[in-house]
Amino acid sequence: MALFSETIPTILKAIKSNLEECIHGKPAEINLLLTALLAKGHVLIEDVPGTGKTVFVKALAKSIDGQFRRIQCNPDLLPTDVTGVSIYHPKEEQFVFRPGPLFTNLLLVDEINRATTKTQSALLEAMEERVVTMDGEGHALPDPFMMLATQNPIDFEGTYSLPEAQLDRFMFKLSIGYPDQATEHQMIVSQEQSHPLDRLESVADIQQVQQMQEQVRLVHLDNSVATYIVDITRATREHAAVYLGASPRATLALVNAAKAYALVNGRSFVLPDDVKYLATYVLSHRILIHSGARMEGANVNSVIQSILEQVRVPVRLEK
Repeated sequence: MALFSETIPTILKAIKSNLEECIHGKPAEINLLLTALLAKGHVLIEDVPGTGKTVFVKALAKSIDGQFRRIQCNPDLLPTDVTGVSIYHPKEEQFVFRPGPLFTNLLLVDEINRATTKTQSALLEAMEERVVTMDGEGHALPDPFMMLATQNPIDFEGTYSLPEAQLDRFMFKLSIGYPDQATEHQMIVSQEQSHPLDRLESVADIQQVQQMQEQVRLVHLDNSVATYIVDITRATREHAAVYLGASPRATLALVNAAKAYALVNGRSFVLPDDVKYLATYVLSHRILIHSGARMEGANVNSVIQSILEQVRVPVRLEK
């Protein structure tokens, strides 16, 4: 399609190269992170400590010359510690809003499930509307704004489960995982003199990211692929093992993710394979399984795979 900028593949290649300098052996995860960025989505990373989650986000922020902030969640964290607070200014005789760490381009919310439900709820408006309302006045977040939250799947003591309404606002749920032996050795060598993050330089800017996000809208979604996406999400609501299926927001998330993923892979159109690949990342945290089905060995991923095997894949796309 002539509408696409020829510079996009060059910019994306440079960003990927930057991220690979810091995160070794994770090309699929890098593609997913860039997909979420271009699709204006948020990412939930469920992983054990020490797998490079913070470095991942910092490297992306540096690569696009964006602002980065980090929030360490704990039970004492208040909503105003995240969003900001209005403080009375005696000289001006009025309340002045002091923005919190939420006002940034890339926000890392570490161990989000350690924050209380009240603090977690303070993030809902920001995630969906990109706005923080304080004393009846809306304060727009920077553009682009992307939130990456982490949670530890092992340590349950002192944690609070994320509400379904908040989980539904994350585009992806993924895990970085441990590196293989060769990659871990490469990591040691790369940090012998200094950390790769310290040597990283920006290869893009915020305006270019905004332009790429606009280009995602131009990616062609064939009507048969759109029907395929709807059939998948509707099947999650009708599956016998499912207690709560994917919402219409999940349908839109899968559409936007598939378009962005096509762009990240240098295409101006979505393939059914894009949808199949992304379905687990988009749907796994949005589906609840009946306790009886779990006792019989079913889990979210197995249910999604069974749905993908049952839903008819479009074989011909319109030109």
